[in-house]
Amino acid sequence: MSVRARQLLVVATGVVAAAVMIVLGLWQAQVFVDQGNRSASERAAQAPIPLEDFVHPDGTIGDVYGKRVVASGRYQDKQLAVVGEDGQVRVLTAFELADGRVLPVVRGVVAAGTALPPVSSADRQRAEVSGLFLPSERGDDRVVAAGSYATVRLPQLAQQWTEQLTPGFVTLDEAAARAQGLTPATPVLPTEDGSWRNSGYAVQWWVFAAFALGMALKIAHTMGRREAAAREAAVVAANAPGADR
Repeated sequence: MSVRARQLLVVATGVVAAAVMIVLGLWQAQVFVDQGNRSASERAAQAPIPLEDFVHPDGTIGDVYGKRVVASGRYQDKQLAVVGEDGQVRVLTAFELADGRVLPVVRGVVAAGTALPPVSSADRQRAEVSGLFLPSERGDDRVVAAGSYATVRLPQLAQQWTEQLTPGFVTLDEAAARAQGLTPATPVLPTEDGSWRNSGYAVQWWVFAAFALGMALKIAHTMGRREAAAREAAVVAANAPGADR
């Protein structure tokens, strides 16, 4: 087999090995993502916990994002529309806790162009909310109608609702939303990290892939240099004094 053919074989072997390792790395990365999603779903499926036990008036907050919570208080006569990209409108209503703080609550969704349903007089006196506690959403550059929001962005909301806001909002669960006469809103679960071990394995496989490809190229290059050196030595030997002509 010629040197050129052997070089191509070595490089091809390195490319195949690197490709296999890249695929293994992608698989491990997907495992990392899947574990994170499963962790977020498991948190959301836990039994409800009292919101006031984890979100304190001094601004400190415990491990509560992405978990179901319950809270008592009363709805205020303040609400606005949060317009989604799909045209559905989330109904965001102010809920006053016993200590005076305001908890933004997504009561449910209505179709675009539909008037926001008012809170019942009973719920303005005394009510209990049950749903998923979520952090402030990211901003969105979409243009929406005046007085409406594109996302539940708490810093923006604080400019309109002047009371002290909780560092998160609640999306009512299905039963609570239907009790309000609304279609339940689908919450977006916070991104969770999967096992860092799987993330490390993914990076490790990609490092191995780069190493395998680099070594294959280096070996092929060395083979070429040795062949060139052998040819040069043969030429020198052939031209040396006393060599057979």
